[in-house]
Amino acid sequence: MVKNAELAYIFGNITKILKIQNDNVFKIRAYERVADTLENMPMEAETLYKSGRLNEIPGVGTAIAQKIGELIETGRLEYYEKLKEKIPAGVLELLNIPDIGPRKAKLFYEELGIDSVEKLEKAALAHQLQSLYGMGKKAEENILRGIELYKRREQRSPLGIALPIAEEIVRELKSLPCVDQISIAGSLRRGKDTIKDIDILISSLKPEKIMEKFINLPQTKEVLAEGLTKSAILTKQNMQVDLRVVSPDSFGTALLYFTGSQAHNVRLREMAVKRGLKINEYGIFQVKGDKKIGGDDENEIYEILGLHYIMPELREDMGEFEAARHSTLPIPVELNDIKGDLHTHTDYSDGLNSIKEMAAAAKQRGYQYIAVTDHSQSLHIAGGLDEVKLLEQIKRINEINRDIEGITVLKGIEVDIKSDGSLDISDDILKKLDIVIAAVHSNLKQKRALLTERYRRAMENPYVDIIAHPTGRIIGYREPFDIDIQEIIRIAARTKTALEINSSPERMDLHDIYVKSAKEQSVMLAIGTDAHQTSSLDQMRYGLAIARRGWLEKANLLNTLSLKKLKERLKKK
Repeated sequence: MVKNAELAYIFGNITKILKIQNDNVFKIRAYERVADTLENMPMEAETLYKSGRLNEIPGVGTAIAQKIGELIETGRLEYYEKLKEKIPAGVLELLNIPDIGPRKAKLFYEELGIDSVEKLEKAALAHQLQSLYGMGKKAEENILRGIELYKRREQRSPLGIALPIAEEIVRELKSLPCVDQISIAGSLRRGKDTIKDIDILISSLKPEKIMEKFINLPQTKEVLAEGLTKSAILTKQNMQVDLRVVSPDSFGTALLYFTGSQAHNVRLREMAVKRGLKINEYGIFQVKGDKKIGGDDENEIYEILGLHYIMPELREDMGEFEAARHSTLPIPVELNDIKGDLHTHTDYSDGLNSIKEMAAAAKQRGYQYIAVTDHSQSLHIAGGLDEVKLLEQIKRINEINRDIEGITVLKGIEVDIKSDGSLDISDDILKKLDIVIAAVHSNLKQKRALLTERYRRAMENPYVDIIAHPTGRIIGYREPFDIDIQEIIRIAARTKTALEINSSPERMDLHDIYVKSAKEQSVMLAIGTDAHQTSSLDQMRYGLAIARRGWLEKANLLNTLSLKKLKERLKKK
């Protein structure tokens, strides 16, 4: 089966080549939209193809449907192969570097013969880029920073990329009758925002059958190591997956050990030593007599050490042991606590689905409400709404709310914070909305004091309820803004403005450290998926991982409130 990820990769590359060739902008957008849709679509395109339903995929017309069919049937696409002949493969790779667009990639290749990231870095370090048209010292420095970001991205994958890969492998291995218990481990189990490798742990008395299945998985690109109890593969998405098989009586301590973090495990071992015990991946033992007193159950280890169970997301030696001793661990927020999504986009701006389709998808997920927060007019590239179009959308949402049952669509906007801190939609219009989220999308390199002041002005607006993706980072592509985040948290507390946990995999913004700081200062938070299509509503779980790592409970999140209480809370500002 040709996976959606493979199709998305090819259509994404087609988009890049067309951009370098300065092809028709509408043609480029069509391929870009299809690549994005395929990457996030829950159902495999091949399944739809075989049932003659490719036209159900948003943005797929006759021509693109034929190309998808060709890829599924033959494993290659003639159109793509001919496009690739016109441009060296390394030039495509340059487009993965922040601050390098098609024009610069083409310039570097034609003027300096740069067709790889390595050659680009060498040229930048030798200051050869500065003399090129449209370049300069600052642009060259930005490219070197971009290369560093690219290298880091190549080493680590966002949670939203790694977790679905791991879950798919777990499902396949779990089907084996010889598997006793199975779990994801490592930093992925702890819900870290980026992951280096995927760790999977299994308990079984027949490891050889499991290893045979593992190294021959359809996801396997390369076998990196093969053994009786430990093997490693590289997936087709270039993720390393390590599998360990242990005996059932050691599964609990092995899971604890391989989940980490290292700092957490060190503290556990120190506590054990003080009690005349020792812990390793095989079990927990009395030092005297080397008697094993536990190992099959993870929870039991904490009990033996006089602690309440510490959930994986908190295992960073950041106060969890003290809280476990004094019964002050947070009651973690769960997915079924979430009553709605407060940051979504529709086809009124740059989303792929209609308001009704997004509302139906939210209802299907058991939500009470969904906020439609399309972009405002300053964000031209995303088809931002001017005030006239926003008023039209308000009217349309009112009509939809009269027609549908079981879900309420909240009228909202993702309003742009302009360079001086003012908003690009007037207060007269904003006050007609149920919810307003404000965000910075332009002039991103303002000085620290100016950018922080820009946020202050926005948060002091009485109609701004939430600040979206506050630090502006895009993992592997853009560093967080140079802002005083602790000052922004203090302003949020004073103005009763919520801060968003943006659960889009490439953002994962706020970082859990700042989430915890916001909680400690009584700032409300809100998880928003930033969904641009119905399937992306499932990204809520990635924001939930940040919330749990930030010690949040239900009371700390806006979107755990019922619709009635949410509206009351929003009106208070």
